[in-house]
Amino acid sequence: MTKLDKAQVRAALKRKVAQIAQPVKPAVQLGFVHHNVDCIGCRSCEIACKDKNGLPPGPRFRRVQAIEGGKFPDVFAYKVNMSCNHCADPACLPTCPTGAIWKREADGIVDIDSTLCIGCRRCEAACPYGAPQWDPLAKIVKKCNMCVDEIEAGRKPYCVMGCLMRVLDIGPIDQLRNGTWPTTAIGPHEKVVRQVKNMANPELTNPSIVFVPHGKGKL
Repeated sequence: MTKLDKAQVRAALKRKVAQIAQPVKPAVQLGFVHHNVDCIGCRSCEIACKDKNGLPPGPRFRRVQAIEGGKFPDVFAYKVNMSCNHCADPACLPTCPTGAIWKREADGIVDIDSTLCIGCRRCEAACPYGAPQWDPLAKIVKKCNMCVDEIEAGRKPYCVMGCLMRVLDIGPIDQLRNGTWPTTAIGPHEKVVRQVKNMANPELTNPSIVFVPHGKGKL
């Protein structure tokens, strides 16, 4: 390890201790919104994400889940679309032994410094939403960082831009929750919820995501 590498590790550990002692309260917390009913499950968002991040077969930062059930004639089907939820209190951050995971002060995005990841996979085990993904080729953990380079350039993440039905979007999570953020993912008379069926309790980490739920997906 070079002197530069040691300095980088020390800085990361110092940052980690500071964030655990006093969690970051970002100026704006960005989050996702997904319309469970209008999503057609085309997986364009998944492919766009994998292409953007150069992911090999296996890891998926964004995952489209098909939910089906009921008995004829009362049957139902809908989609739930999730990636990293950039939680207000991320469970992954304090488990990382090298300080590779941190939360950005500007927008609340939770990111991983791949140069510091040692592949211990503790973050993968800690996350209740399955966001950290093991890269079998790089032998490290990676995850969605909301395409921070696109955000900083004034654009939206690849998954959002790749959505054919415009049912996936980002915005300040507090405004997405109260319906004051303009987005194609929420209709004029639709209400959002923080949790849908089979999703981990949002009280665990306060995830930055809301859904327009299917009637059968409501708690």
